[in-house]
Amino acid sequence: MTDVATARMIEIRSPEDGTLVWELPMASEKDVSDAYAAARSAFPGWARTPAAERGAALRAAAAALRDRADELARLNHEETGRDVAEAREGVLAGASTLVQYAELGPLHRGRSLLGAHEAIDMMVPEPRGVVVALTPWNDPVAVSCGLIGAALVTGNVVIHKPSERCPRTGLALGEALRMPEGVLQTLSGDGEVGARLVVSSDADVIAHVGSTATGHAIAEVAARTGAKTLLENGGNDPLLIDSDVDPEWAAEQAALGAFANCGQICTSVERIYVHQDIARPFITALTRFAVDAKLPPLVDRRHRDHVHGHVMEALARGAERIVGGEIPSGGGAHYPATVLTGCEPGMAVLAEETFGPVAPVRVVPDFEQGLAEAASGPYGLAATVLTNSLEHAQRAWRELPVGTVKVNAVFGGAPGGAAQPRGASGTGYGYGPELLDEMTTTKVLHMAIAGGRR
Repeated sequence: MTDVATARMIEIRSPEDGTLVWELPMASEKDVSDAYAAARSAFPGWARTPAAERGAALRAAAAALRDRADELARLNHEETGRDVAEAREGVLAGASTLVQYAELGPLHRGRSLLGAHEAIDMMVPEPRGVVVALTPWNDPVAVSCGLIGAALVTGNVVIHKPSERCPRTGLALGEALRMPEGVLQTLSGDGEVGARLVVSSDADVIAHVGSTATGHAIAEVAARTGAKTLLENGGNDPLLIDSDVDPEWAAEQAALGAFANCGQICTSVERIYVHQDIARPFITALTRFAVDAKLPPLVDRRHRDHVHGHVMEALARGAERIVGGEIPSGGGAHYPATVLTGCEPGMAVLAEETFGPVAPVRVVPDFEQGLAEAASGPYGLAATVLTNSLEHAQRAWRELPVGTVKVNAVFGGAPGGAAQPRGASGTGYGYGPELLDEMTTTKVLHMAIAGGRR
């Protein structure tokens, strides 16, 4: 265990007013080593546990998570500023994901192959081993439960490092899930602790949800260690608005996509391309929604500086601030809903991930140019198109080079749906039955009768 007297500490300050909430010790190098030893020791027994029993353990974990939903929501709010009701919804979503994998796990199977009559040919899924899960702060319980649930139900063991911006939430999650010794372990720490976990040759899978820079660094290390990587990195999700939609409704969708959870959602709307024919009423309505928005604070002042830096760079290069874009007085990490117009390609608010309550609007002369610009850039997480044209919807989902395309809804999706980011946004499936395939490796079995045909 970490020696608190000598450990490096994580300091959490309230996003509401900047006061110190608590300090927690970070995992030491020995803690990381011990966690790997415990995981390796627990893996053979957990891998041999019947899939139905592993599923039952996830159902029990989901029930415990629901029992502690209020506590986890409060911790999430205190650490990241997220609205308590929304944080509780995230906890319950995490519990539902665990139940989903409890059901899917025992059904996960390989294939039989047609070969010689006197032989058996099969493709059998097997757990990969030790999964390192590095999870984010913006939806810490729901995201973690997806990776942890899929890993555990397929027979892997997990070392989980939650973001240093929500360590208490991560520790409480680990306590609530209560798996056998060594099967699920939670370590607190910053990027240095994460790096220690990643560079170890004992990691069989590294699953990371977070920044693109960190994802690239993980991929480079994994290329040397041989670890399987699952990476959901940054996004720069476009919203493309056609000329034939109601501008009031389009503005409502844009506001939801850009301002929900203060713009701190992986698939938040990051850039808006609106047809010139409805641009004026759309911007008027979007401005009204922004003025009326009641936002939680950003996660911390460091992140606020990043968001505000993007806004100031755009203004310096000729964008117009319609509303917001100014740091309020007082403590904490508050930032207002912001609408910018006159945005041009190359501005950071269009070219990079802002991850804040900023709606940069670019007016385009036609659907073709909007689609072309929406399809530009290195990221490939998600995109949305609002249109009444079946042809335009078809073109958009075909031509946008992203893992998920949403038509006429900025958020949503069926339970059990998967996502597969592209480009700078990562690699590998997240969620859904497909994540079970990512967490397993395939062994091909050919078994014939000794001595040939009888």
